[in-house]
Amino acid sequence: MSRKSSESLSLDSARRAAELIGRLDRLARSSARAGDMNPAQWEALRYLARANRFSRTPAAVAEYFGSTRGTVSQTLIALEEKGYVVKRASVRDRRSLDLALTPAGEAALAHDALPEFAAMLAAGTDATGLADRLAEALGGVLAKRGGKPFGACKTCRHFRTDAKPGPYRCALLEERLSPEDAELICVEQA
Repeated sequence: MSRKSSESLSLDSARRAAELIGRLDRLARSSARAGDMNPAQWEALRYLARANRFSRTPAAVAEYFGSTRGTVSQTLIALEEKGYVVKRASVRDRRSLDLALTPAGEAALAHDALPEFAAMLAAGTDATGLADRLAEALGGVLAKRGGKPFGACKTCRHFRTDAKPGPYRCALLEERLSPEDAELICVEQA
């Protein structure tokens, strides 16, 4: 097989994979409609459950989804009205808001359709390799479009293990990090 034919097949396979990802996303979104939340609200709830304390702001949610603050604001208002999210004045900057899941928001995540899809992926493939390839693709798209990567604190260049007292710290924000913080996604990822 010629190199050009091989590249064409590889591109065809990649296009098929992208289409399948899109279809899975649509199915997950339609499953999410089964409750009292729309897909954007589910995504915001999932994000807030995985974000660290520095990244639970309306601005960070908007940046993570590549959406406008106005659109995200409407989503957050709906989640707050449903009792899934609470907004508080930020302790670090009184001009901004911090978001937190309520017990009802945490309970709603128990009915999320996404873990079912993840279990199916884990059963039939090298889920780690797939996740790594998708993360690379996402990183490439974000870099091309000027978006921020987000990612677990422990994978960031600002993450330090020399914190006293405590196991970790963020060198950018000069904040101590717990082992749980190290696993959560952060808007300051670099």
